[in-house]
Amino acid sequence: MRFLDFERPIAELEGKIAELRHLGDADGMNIVEEVARLQQKVERQLHATYAKLTPWQKTHVARHPDRPHCRHYIDRLIDDFTPLAGDRAFAEDQAIVGGLGRFRGQAVVVIGQEKGHDTETRVKHNFGMPRPEGYRKAQRLMRLAERFGLPIISLVDTAGAFPGKGAEERGQAEAIARGTETCLDVRVPLLACVIGEGGSGGAIALAAGNVVLMLEHAIYSVISPEGCASILWRSGDKAQDAADALKLTAQDLESLGVIEEIVKEPLGGAHRDPENAMDTVGDALERHLSDLLPLSGDEVRARRRARFLAIGRQGMT
Repeated sequence: MRFLDFERPIAELEGKIAELRHLGDADGMNIVEEVARLQQKVERQLHATYAKLTPWQKTHVARHPDRPHCRHYIDRLIDDFTPLAGDRAFAEDQAIVGGLGRFRGQAVVVIGQEKGHDTETRVKHNFGMPRPEGYRKAQRLMRLAERFGLPIISLVDTAGAFPGKGAEERGQAEAIARGTETCLDVRVPLLACVIGEGGSGGAIALAAGNVVLMLEHAIYSVISPEGCASILWRSGDKAQDAADALKLTAQDLESLGVIEEIVKEPLGGAHRDPENAMDTVGDALERHLSDLLPLSGDEVRARRRARFLAIGRQGMT
């Protein structure tokens, strides 16, 4: 288990538990009661810490390296997954994973950003930062879903679209805009869940759904705190201040009407009990999907457009 800076007291307690267990195994000592006492102390400390996380601390939790990523959700929730590759125009972008499968018996198209979990896979998936061909692949899969009447599940986890020169030369801004347009246009249910970071247009190009969910400690914003700090204060040292100002937490966004539901995470974050966290997301997706499936294609699209127009009107009042 890798601990964040603000989890230092928890790390010390868990270190004592591990040490006790090692001593007990070596010397045959009865340490059950002491371990149970310390374990209760850990849970109390977790409750106290995670009940009052700042936006900057939530940003670190959302980026935790042990947090389940897109492929973990697919492996856990999607049966018979068949990946589909390429945008049929330029190349395959590994930052976006997508394909066909069955979600609790229902045929679906799944699309999501994959960050990778170690150096090799992070480089392979470009740290979850898609290039234009990734967004065009996502558009292709959305249209495929529309053609066959399949609902779309979108798993959002990106710091933002890749800002490289090549990506800009191949029309990054246009690809993101077309991706958002396609999300709003398809006549099948589209459910999006922010499972980690939802950064800028790189997220909204996959997240303009009928229903947008967020995990309890995920973040979703027009820009990363570091990017905001570099623009406003010309210094990365102000990232914490930027996180406070951006209203990027699930709790902020629910109050603003940007998301429909906060999906509760296990105590201490999704990285402490990934299977539980993924199953809870699956339950929320299933519940909302069952409400949308009886609707006609025109009704699904009209509701989605009305949802986003309502956010704009709310912001003007």
